[in-house]
Amino acid sequence: MLTEIGYVEAIFRYPVKSMAGERIEAANLGWYGVDGDRRLAFRRINDRSGMPWLTAGKLSDLLRFVPQRREDDVEGELPAYIRTPDGEQMPVFGQDLAREVGRRYRAPVEMMQLKHGIFDEASISVIASATVGEIGRLAGRSLEARQFRPNIVVRLTRPVPFQEDQWLGGMLSFGEGDDAPLITVTMRDLRCGMVNLDPDSAKPAPEVMKAIVRANQNNAGIYGVVTRMGRLAIGQNIRLRAATNKRKRE
Repeated sequence: MLTEIGYVEAIFRYPVKSMAGERIEAANLGWYGVDGDRRLAFRRINDRSGMPWLTAGKLSDLLRFVPQRREDDVEGELPAYIRTPDGEQMPVFGQDLAREVGRRYRAPVEMMQLKHGIFDEASISVIASATVGEIGRLAGRSLEARQFRPNIVVRLTRPVPFQEDQWLGGMLSFGEGDDAPLITVTMRDLRCGMVNLDPDSAKPAPEVMKAIVRANQNNAGIYGVVTRMGRLAIGQNIRLRAATNKRKRE
C-alpha cells in the first residue's frame, strides 16, 4: 500500500565530489542516481588506498570551489569550468585547477571522471526538512538542507524529525503514474564531520554533528538505490511503500 508522506521540496546535484552543489528544478533519475551527480572527483595521486578521492573532510576549502556551466549546456552535462575561492575561472580538466587544489591540499591531485559516479554509500541521498530544522534547533544554529548534501529534500505532510528512519526497506515513489521514478531505501545516513562545515564559508561548527549524535545516534536522512528510472521535479508528491516484515515459520 502506498502512503503519501510529502512532496519534493528541493533537488540538488554535486557535479564534483565535495565541491559546491547545484540546486535544480528537475532532473533525470537513472540507475546511477541523478544525471551528472558526482561524476567527477579529485584523486590524490600518492594515495594507494581503495578510496583515493579528495573530499572536504580532508580539504574543507573544496566546498568553496563552484562548478560552472556554459549557457548552452545540455541538461546533465558536466560543468566546463570551476570558480575558485579567489574568483578565478579554470577549466575542469586543466592543469591550473589541479595545481590550485594540490597547492591547498599540499599534495598532488588529478581530476578523474567516473561514468557511474563516486558515491560513499549509495547513489541517492534523501533528508526531510523537518529533520534539518530539528538539528538546527538542537545545535542553536540556522541550517540549510544543503549543509547535509542531499539529492532530495522532502517536505513532510506530518513534519516529525528523523521520520526517514521509518522508511528503511521500503520504497519511495515520486510523482504520478505507474512509471513514476522509484527508489528503495537501503540504509540510514550515518553522518561524518562534513555536516559541520558551512556550505558557503567551509567554517566548522562542531555543535551540528554533536546534535545529530544526541538526537539520533549520528544518523540523519537515508540512502537509497534506484529501482525505477524517471523524471524528478520539485513539487512532486512522494509516496511510501513500507517494508513488509514477514515472520518466518518455526
